[in-house]
Amino acid sequence: MNICVFGDSVAKGVVFDEIKNKYTFLKENFVNLVQSKTSVPFKNYAKFGCTVTKGSEILEKQADRLSAYQYTILEFGGNDCDLNWAEVASQPGASHMAQVPIERFKEIYETMIEKTRGAGSHPILMSLPPLDSDRFFNWISKGLDREKILQFLENDVDYIFRWHQQYNDMIFRLADAYQIPVIDIRTDFLKQKDYKSLLCVDGMHPNKEGHKLIASSLEKYVAALCQRK
Repeated sequence: MNICVFGDSVAKGVVFDEIKNKYTFLKENFVNLVQSKTSVPFKNYAKFGCTVTKGSEILEKQADRLSAYQYTILEFGGNDCDLNWAEVASQPGASHMAQVPIERFKEIYETMIEKTRGAGSHPILMSLPPLDSDRFFNWISKGLDREKILQFLENDVDYIFRWHQQYNDMIFRLADAYQIPVIDIRTDFLKQKDYKSLLCVDGMHPNKEGHKLIASSLEKYVAALCQRK
């Protein structure tokens, strides 16, 4: 059995290094951890900043290789739902679109699921890790007018969490529609007493301990798949 992964910076293993004050790639990311523990080979096509739009392009380029992978994990949504916060800060009273509006997100994700199946691989979706709304707000408002962003949010920073949740809910609706599994890492995070301690200072990327938690979830799933063989 072998597995390929398409996704964004979470699947790529990007973390924020507070000492170096920059984003770096975590060697002990969840894909590498599971590969080393299970000996199941993984091919990671994830890319920093990737949305389903870019992800679909990457998947299309690899379409003729997908048949070599029994399973394909798709992990998207975190960048898709993000807003242009500089525009929000300059025009808080205007309507602002996500990078990929949710209906478009649904359409493109459906295409990716269908292309994966058509290529002979079994698609598996992954849910989104939860945000820490306060830290995320502090992060995206750096150098911007925080009060204007708060005006847009109607002084409800947790709106960011709920907005993000919409995309996670869509992932489950797609899984249900196509009768495919979801590796529900979001629930695993939220079950922790302090899930926020598993996130980087930006409030969105899982840190090293967060990747260990995701690896634990994925390892159990991979073990179950191996037993089916």
